[in-house]
Amino acid sequence: MEELHRSGCPINLTLEILGDRWSLIVIRDIMFGNRRHFRELLQNSQERIASNILADRLRRLVDRGLLTREDDPTHKQKAIYSLTEMAIDLVPLLAQMGAWGRKHLPVSEELSIRAELLENGGQALWNDFMEELRAKHLGKQLPPGTPSVLAGLTKAYLDVLAKKAGCSVLAENDTGAPAGHQGQKYGENAV
Repeated sequence: MEELHRSGCPINLTLEILGDRWSLIVIRDIMFGNRRHFRELLQNSQERIASNILADRLRRLVDRGLLTREDDPTHKQKAIYSLTEMAIDLVPLLAQMGAWGRKHLPVSEELSIRAELLENGGQALWNDFMEELRAKHLGKQLPPGTPSVLAGLTKAYLDVLAKKAGCSVLAENDTGAPAGHQGQKYGENAV
């Protein structure tokens, strides 16, 4: 059955896929939060997404080709969601949306630090982040010693939280190394 579109305008077609509030939030949380399971997405949602809405958006994003869903080999009753190339290509759009929000809206320091780093890092940082996402989600190999953009963004976020709380935080990235080691290239002077 052929899908009907309101028009062939590229902005309209993009909005037909991503125009609801939750689709980009789910992609954001998978992309920047490395949340790959339903429960992680549900429990760690800043916006408190309802479980039925999350299930619907995940299904829609899989159907539209932005995510893949596979059985998690570590747990028979869990599925793991991965970004597709189509979703990874949204990094510049999300970076621009973050920059626009920082310029025009009353954002919080801790939730806008990653947007600030992406804005300041520009296309070169976005490209590095997309390559890292391709490695995590599509199995592409990165050269040994490639710094983790995600670790740097996460460290900057945790540093702001620690500064606000008045204490130091030692974050670990997904390799188990202190976040400052692998992601230092992008996060060391962030705050």
